[in-house]
Amino acid sequence: MTARTVFLAGVAAAVAIAFADSSIVVLALPELYGRFDTSIEGVAWVITSYNLVLAVVALALVFVVHRVRAGPLLAAGAVVFLGSSIACASSNSIGVLIAARSVQGLGGALLLAGSLPVLEPLAGSTARGIAVWTMAGTLGAALGPALGGVLTQAFDWRAIFVFQAPVAGLALLGAVGSHEPAMLEEGWTARLGRSMPANLGLALLSGALVGALFLGVILVIDVFGLTPLQGAAVVSAIPIATLLAGPIASSLPVPLAVCSGAGLLAGGLIGLAFLPSSALGYAIASFALCGFGLGLSVPGLTHAVLGTGGGREGTLTVGVRHLGLVLALAVVAPLLTGDLFAAEDVARLNGTSVVIDGRIPATTKVPLALDIRDTIDSAPRGEIPDLASVFDEHGAREDPEVRAVQDDLMAAVEAAVTRAFRSSFLFCAVLALLALVPVLAFRGRLAA
Repeated sequence: MTARTVFLAGVAAAVAIAFADSSIVVLALPELYGRFDTSIEGVAWVITSYNLVLAVVALALVFVVHRVRAGPLLAAGAVVFLGSSIACASSNSIGVLIAARSVQGLGGALLLAGSLPVLEPLAGSTARGIAVWTMAGTLGAALGPALGGVLTQAFDWRAIFVFQAPVAGLALLGAVGSHEPAMLEEGWTARLGRSMPANLGLALLSGALVGALFLGVILVIDVFGLTPLQGAAVVSAIPIATLLAGPIASSLPVPLAVCSGAGLLAGGLIGLAFLPSSALGYAIASFALCGFGLGLSVPGLTHAVLGTGGGREGTLTVGVRHLGLVLALAVVAPLLTGDLFAAEDVARLNGTSVVIDGRIPATTKVPLALDIRDTIDSAPRGEIPDLASVFDEHGAREDPEVRAVQDDLMAAVEAAVTRAFRSSFLFCAVLALLALVPVLAFRGRLAA
């Protein structure tokens, strides 16, 4: 293995982790929710803060990145990302964690802005550099939740950031070994205009991915009750399908691949929107559709944006993609919270009906119903209450009829909460379908 290959692999790994960081903490959100005694909006900011700062800084860098050599820019980003990852792992409150994640976003923007011009000479050509950068970013985004789930289960949520620090440090290898040429600026304004439809498509698809990488993960962990490792196994369908889609995408015309991918992503999100309670096979199939759609659509759009390469194009598309993700989160987080609040009332009514209809004595029904009401009222808003202990107190372990009522009640509560995700999933599916508009309207530019 040559030194250049080592440098190339180091930068590609850092690019993957910077893109993965958009969603890598999703499977740890339930643990953070309980550890820091915060709200759904609070834990959502652990994701939003990183993506928001990265988007804003990347868009600002578009105007100056061509005046800075990529090697030092990549090194600065790696150092900031590494240091802020350690700060995230050391956080003792949700506020400190969000602040450290914001600094991480700054490091991620610098790292990604400097990475493409460094990768091009390391890969041996502009086309190979773009291919490596695109594949690393696509797989990183798809793999993020599963990787975070494995680390959370094996250790705890802090391990996610401990793992990131040395991976970000690998970018320093590429920065040291980089000999990138000066960036060319001729015709950049014209290239910007040609790439806008593809960038708009990427922004909409990134927003749609909030459904798979944020909502879907919360659903299988918080509602279905899976462990982070089990959740990682379920959502691993996304990166596996993304990899499988790669060869197919490269063999299709770009407009066809992108449109097919956007349609499959929307189909997967619609499948999640109408997910039967705890139907893991159905969930895995829906996640796989999302991953396949991601693998078909994002590489073609990214190549259409980057054209012949260049730091400004790469920096712009990084900013646009993360901006789409942030805007989708800004809509989805309050929408989901409101729907979960409404689901709590539905669950309470359904629970009362199940207990009343249950084949248990009235002397058991009344105190059981009152205890269930109190447990639901005392549970954090939007969280499924722990009703198992209530039923145990009323003889569920010994009495099969009480146990049958428990099973029926938990199914009713789970169904109500699962339906609460429907509007948010459908909103994300609409974003995926909207991505078809610029793609179809300007398909000639994508095919060029």
